[in-house]
Parts: sequence; structure tokens; C-alpha cells
Amino acid sequence: MRQIVFDIETSGFKLSDLSESQQEYLLRDALKEEDETLKKLKTDEAERWLSLYPYTAKVVAIGMYDVQKEKAYVYYENPVDEEWASEEKHIKYKGLSEVDMLNSFWRIMEQTDQVITFNGRNFDIPFLMMRSAMLKIKPSKNFMGYRYDNKAHVDLLEQFTYYGATRKFNLDFYCHAFGVKTPKSKEVSGMEVKNLYEAGRIKDIAIYCGNDIIATNELFKIWNNYLKF
Repeated sequence: MRQIVFDIETSGFKLSDLSESQQEYLLRDALKEEDETLKKLKTDEAERWLSLYPYTAKVVAIGMYDVQKEKAYVYYENPVDEEWASEEKHIKYKGLSEVDMLNSFWRIMEQTDQVITFNGRNFDIPFLMMRSAMLKIKPSKNFMGYRYDNKAHVDLLEQFTYYGATRKFNLDFYCHAFGVKTPKSKEVSGMEVKNLYEAGRIKDIAIYCGNDIIATNELFKIWNNYLKF
């Protein structure tokens, strides 16, 4: 059985890159405001959330951890084909275009029996599937099957909240609660990815993505050992 822990990082487009009708739709609340300060706040907020949607953002990194082989790989957006490694955490990094990242990801998924994510059902998987379709790439598997069957997909956020029965927390919070080293730092967090991308710090995003999958794998071990029935 091949199990892969994975995580993605995304970066939203600029509002000005979207069509006029798309901008009007996204800014419909902001445009209702007569107060310029409130209008700007709502416009900034709308742009901030663009990274969450495959129609207004792109994949800039995909991290994968092979549970059985105990090896990690991170693809990250880079026009230059380059590879490097983190010896400390045994993570290999490879620069690829978004199309090549997605094609490589789905090739690996074709040979994968089970994926493990954190909030993958609500974000990572639908984002990857829709973004792939937009780029004319056919996903090799559908991990959005029956929500309560974890044979093909273990979403740890679903498991830790018993499918929404209890409050949801972010990955950093669960890491602290279970004594796992958190991927979050003062400089890099999920909400900072867009700023890092615009600053050209794509390798920092790749490293953050690598830390994410290591932390997710540690939480998976805890779930597998103590909470799986």
C-alpha cells in the first residue's frame, strides 16, 4: 500500500488580471460602500482571499511525503529546471512550471492507494482538480469520494473534529497541542505565501511547504496510533 501525505501552496492573481465582470463580482460588496476607507478595506480583503480559489490563483508548490519510503519531495514554481536537497530533513526540491508540477503530481497519484492531508477535502484536492481542468490536465484519481470513507483519503482536520462535530483549529494549533514541531514561523505562514511570492522568495515557500508535509505526517502518526478505529 502506497500512502502519500501532501500539501499545496497557492498564490492569488492580481485583481487587475481578472476580467471586468469577475472584478465586479468579487468587489460587489466593496462597490456598495460610499465611505472610501471602508471601500478600500473591503477591496483589500477581497484581493487577500484570491489565493483560496483555483479560478483566481495558481499552484506555486506541491509537497509530498512517501510514508513507506520516508522520503519527501517538493515541486515549486521555477522557470529554471533546478534540484536541491535539505539533508537535515531528507527533502528533495525541484523547480518546475505549474503545468509540469500538476502533471507530475497526478502521475504519482495514479500509483498511490491513500493520500493524507490537512483540510485537503475542503481546499487542496478540489483546488488541484479544478486548476488542473483549467489547464487541460486530467486528474488521474478522484479523492473527493464519500466523505466518511477514509480508505482513499484521510483528511486529518476531518478526523480531529469528527467530521465537524467539534471546533476546527489550524495546523499550527494542532502541532502545539500534540507536541509536534510546527511549520509556522514568525516570518513564514500560510497567509504570507502571496507576499513571499510577490517578493520572489519562492524557495522560502518551497521550504515552508516541505515543513508542512513533515508536520502533517507526524500528526498522521498520532492519529494512526491512537485515534484510528
